[in-house]
Amino acid sequence: MPRKLILTCNLSPGDVVMMTAAVRDLHLAYPGMFLTDVRTSAVQLWENNPYITSLSEEDPGVEVLPMRYDLIHKSNEGAHHFIHGYVRHLEEVLGLRIPVSKFRGDIHLAQREKAWLNQVQEDPICWNEEFWIVMAGGKYDFTAKWWDPARYQRVVDHFAGRIQFVQCGESGHFHPRLHGVIDLVGKTDIRQFVRLMYHASGVLCPVTFAMHLAAAVEVKPGRPKNRACVVIAGGREPSQWEKYGHHRFLETNGALTCCDNGGCWKSRCQPVGDGDKMDRPENLCLQPVAIRPNLAIPRCMDMVTAGDVIRAIEVYYEGGALSYLMRGGTPRTPEILSARQQSGPTDSPEAVMQRAGGVEAPGQF
Repeated sequence: MPRKLILTCNLSPGDVVMMTAAVRDLHLAYPGMFLTDVRTSAVQLWENNPYITSLSEEDPGVEVLPMRYDLIHKSNEGAHHFIHGYVRHLEEVLGLRIPVSKFRGDIHLAQREKAWLNQVQEDPICWNEEFWIVMAGGKYDFTAKWWDPARYQRVVDHFAGRIQFVQCGESGHFHPRLHGVIDLVGKTDIRQFVRLMYHASGVLCPVTFAMHLAAAVEVKPGRPKNRACVVIAGGREPSQWEKYGHHRFLETNGALTCCDNGGCWKSRCQPVGDGDKMDRPENLCLQPVAIRPNLAIPRCMDMVTAGDVIRAIEVYYEGGALSYLMRGGTPRTPEILSARQQSGPTDSPEAVMQRAGGVEAPGQF
């Protein structure tokens, strides 16, 4: 008789992506021995998952298991990736060995989803060519992951006519609008973002949900086996815990005294004002760099230049994995909405922070 498990997790979407891998590998290692259901945030990440069976907490024999990844506490000196965290927890709770089968999360799209128009193809945008997703911000309670918005803009400007960027993110979070992009900030739920990722050629982001999803969502036929992704990482996390093998991971571990043994794991570069212990001076970034009034980023992130990011993106094209938008040998200018229509009013970081009035509730990103 299969063992019935309900696995629970209320953490962020990126954590849930990692949990999908643990569920996959449990079933691959012990086929037919378990029935699994989940109670998590980001429930849309489990759609079409073949390893999920509907169970009730009231069913006879059902076990409810809170999911954890305590392995993170050894991440600075260990030789493990985030993908091993939930697997190790299941091994300890179930008393079984569970090999990790694939170095990515386990997100499933139905064939009908793959056939649908993606959001940038729909009217009024009507963009039918290749594109990259860009996440130029993050959550207010994790300001240590932010990079200078002006540098994101320089990257977008550098590739104008050759790479079309689509800006995404949760509307309640810090996402200053960029010019020359297709603006989908606040316009995707998690499932829509999964489908958009399927169509994307590449991703530019900090260490966040989009990075994990870039590896977990399959690529379209006719493309390289793995999606391009450039991650502006700095020194907050140890690279071995976060990096995927086909990503360009721009980290500064070992270059600063505050991250000379893995990552610092600081959440914030400046106080948020929500009363959380992460606002205490001893818990803030040790080397903040003022970008402009009311905006500071960690020195480890400041050390990553726009030129570093540009070069990391160019590698995919110089190596032949991707091709720039071209027509008759001439860089193609996107025949879509104007920059003003795409991006809407330009928001300064100060205006965004003042308008938000503090920390937003955890959301999609």
